[in-house]
Amino acid sequence: MSDERALLSVRGITVNFAGVKAADDVTLSINRGDFTAIIGANGSGKTTFLNICTGYVKPQAGAVYLEGREITALPPRNIARQGIARSFQIPQLFTDQTVRENLMLSIAAREGVFQGFTPLDRPEYRAEADELIALVGLQSVADTLTGTLPEGLRKLADVTLALALKPRLLLLDEPTSGVSALERFDIMNTLMNALRERETTALFVEHDMEVVRRYADRVLVWDTGSVIADGLPDTVFADERVIKSVLGAV
Repeated sequence: MSDERALLSVRGITVNFAGVKAADDVTLSINRGDFTAIIGANGSGKTTFLNICTGYVKPQAGAVYLEGREITALPPRNIARQGIARSFQIPQLFTDQTVRENLMLSIAAREGVFQGFTPLDRPEYRAEADELIALVGLQSVADTLTGTLPEGLRKLADVTLALALKPRLLLLDEPTSGVSALERFDIMNTLMNALRERETTALFVEHDMEVVRRYADRVLVWDTGSVIADGLPDTVFADERVIKSVLGAV
């Protein structure tokens, strides 16, 4: 992959947890505009990589760069302000607030005006929240408490909160986890369309290989802290190492 298009780069990243290598001298780049999937068995280092990129885990060696600027030592909040947002496997929502209220809180946090659980219902925040709600088709549940939403809509709402931060790079941890088989493609279609509309690059961890085949431009395969394959989905899924080490375990 060419560094000329690189939005995010890591160089020689190493992380050990009690002697277990979660990242073993990893060097790679994520290119602007790509939808890149990370696959691998449980414990292979996928989520640790997202945590490194967002500042939740500091590597013992190596460095992380966003558009050539090192961000390794920055705290998560500062990294978010630099343009990297994160959506978690379990949606991180204020469950006693509506979808619109959650979005206004996220917008206020982006602007540096955050007052705990008190919705900041300013006209400009409401207008931006409603634009985001329309982007992902959540108009019918805009005034619904997020704690009462079905899992698929909770996932959409959570990702929309991340989009409210106006990221250049969005990291998604298992966006279809907990979503029914019937809903998963509708959810992913909506997410991908929203990301394209916002010109947002995406890196997502996923266990559903059909989702990866349909939506990833590129696949990174992790195994015990190392990237053992990197390429187009069809090429990666035909790799004997991936078939033997990963696909039988996910």
